[in-house]
Amino acid sequence: MSKATSLQAVTTIHKIEADGVRVFYRAAGDPAAPVMLLLHGFPASSFMFRELTPRLANRYRVIAPDLPGFGFTEVPPERKYVYSFDGLATTIEAFTEALKIDRYALYVFDYGAPTGFRLAMAHPDRVTAIVSQNGNAYEEGLGDAWGPIRKYWAAPTAENREVIRKNILTLEATRWQYTHGVANPDSVPPESYTLDAALLERPGNREIQLDLFLDYASNVQLYPKFQEYVRRSKPPLLAIWGKNDPFFIPAGAEVFRKDLPNAEVQFLDAGHFAIETHVVEIASAMQEFLEANGVKRGGDAALQQESGQMGERVRSPV
Repeated sequence: MSKATSLQAVTTIHKIEADGVRVFYRAAGDPAAPVMLLLHGFPASSFMFRELTPRLANRYRVIAPDLPGFGFTEVPPERKYVYSFDGLATTIEAFTEALKIDRYALYVFDYGAPTGFRLAMAHPDRVTAIVSQNGNAYEEGLGDAWGPIRKYWAAPTAENREVIRKNILTLEATRWQYTHGVANPDSVPPESYTLDAALLERPGNREIQLDLFLDYASNVQLYPKFQEYVRRSKPPLLAIWGKNDPFFIPAGAEVFRKDLPNAEVQFLDAGHFAIETHVVEIASAMQEFLEANGVKRGGDAALQQESGQMGERVRSPV
């Protein structure tokens, strides 16, 4: 491996103040390259992109923040943060502005999808392309696994909240999210779901997650607006999904073509966390897609030099 290639593959760890929140993020690649903004989902963090980031960093400036309530992003108690998807989007918008990112391609997964589509609706001129990896924007994409959560939306009682707490916010349930639909469940690295489960156990975090489960109904209400954005702005879009996902089923990928006939749709023999088992295929598909749609070096560079822009470097906690 050449020295240049080796340097491009290094992922660095940072924190920066945005929206009164200390946002933790991982970054890699040439600061002058086009930006790829990676938005994770429940119950993960930017750690889920540990294998994808170096595979993209030879062509792009890859930025992966931890959403508030996840990973190592810190929300001061005095901030009195309201954990909603509007709130997550507001924080990530402030994060991009703190880094002076004004053009980026989006990778959206799970919770990252309603967060990212809110950004795209607010600033369609900033989005160069969208890669949706099991990132839903249509009712058709909601699988049967949403049943208990739909019940919680309809009747947000203490009893229904407790059902979600006991059945979803556990190590066993987190492991299931990672391994369901995977041909060889033992191929999923255990540090992924083990880290997620450990972070869920932090004081107060389960209540944050229960609040976000309840607020997910706001995303479903916004689906028509997300779809209107897709129809009007026509962003280049790749939907690459684990076809065995019980939460966001294949119909959610296929239906993008209803509003965006040129959308590219690919399915992998994987589950919800397809990136854990098919990162090579996802990285390859992304590079081909982005290159074909003009998102490449020599185009719009969204990041300035790290000096004075990239926040505080910190030692990686993981």
